[in-house]
Formats: sequence, C-alpha cells, structure tokens
Amino acid sequence: MIELDIPGFGRLTLHHLVLDYNGTLALDGRIQPGVLSRLTQLGATLNTHILTADTFGTVRSTFGTGDHNVHILQPGDERKAKADFVRTLGPQSCACMGNGNNDSEMLREAGLAVAVLQPEGVAKAALNAAHIVVPGIEAGLDLLLHPARLKATLRF
Repeated sequence: MIELDIPGFGRLTLHHLVLDYNGTLALDGRIQPGVLSRLTQLGATLNTHILTADTFGTVRSTFGTGDHNVHILQPGDERKAKADFVRTLGPQSCACMGNGNNDSEMLREAGLAVAVLQPEGVAKAALNAAHIVVPGIEAGLDLLLHPARLKATLRF
C-alpha cells in the first residue's frame, strides 16, 4: 500500500497498480528495458494487474506465472472492460497507467491516473483523463517507487 496526503489534491491510499501492456509496458509486444525489475520492486507494496488484448501474443511469455496478475481482455470494447476492471477493485485504491484511447476510461476512474508517452505516442483522450503525464514507463513506475515525487507534482 502507498499512502500520501497531497495538499490540494487529497489523500491517496493505493493498493493496486493497473497497467496497459502494449504501448505502455511494451513496444511491439516486447517489454521495455527496466520495467520488470521495477514491477518486482512495486510488487512489495502494490498488487499489479496487467490488462491487454495481447495484440502481439507475447504477454504470457513475458510474465509467465509470476507475481503479476495478467488479464487478457476479449476483443471488443476494451475501453469499457478496463474501466469495469478498475471499478471492481475500487477506483480510489488504483493507480492506473496507459497511453491509448482504450485506456482513457480506466484513467478517468483511477485515484491516480498516469498517461505514459512511449515511442508509439499517447492518445489525446488518455492525456485528458490523466492526473500526470510522464515521458516513459520507467518514469511512471519510478513515481510509485519514490512517492514523494507525486506530492511535488500534484500539490496545489
């Protein structure tokens, strides 16, 4: 759990980290360098959930049966499926990270919403739903590894 009281923003009590896979954690189906080690560190404080349509079919081989919960979404309305998943966990207890149009509703629901700018870009809808925009997944995960950084960015 990560707890923060951020002046002007409010109190965050995070239990879950919900992540998009392709475009956020992975590029062309391959996990970005430094991501697995950061996720392992965060696993000590947050339950991690990876949501994906698994466009490239690589998520299971990347994460296997490790400590991260991988959820392969049925083709169709991934935007709704991701937001519904966050609602089942309790939105205010979730930090969510994504980059795509189909991540926007999940980000809008989250207690902490992070839009991630990776090489494939970030959708305007994801930007509009985010509390914070970061220049890459490593920076986003580092915010949770060093939560005082969140105070510096989010306080009024």
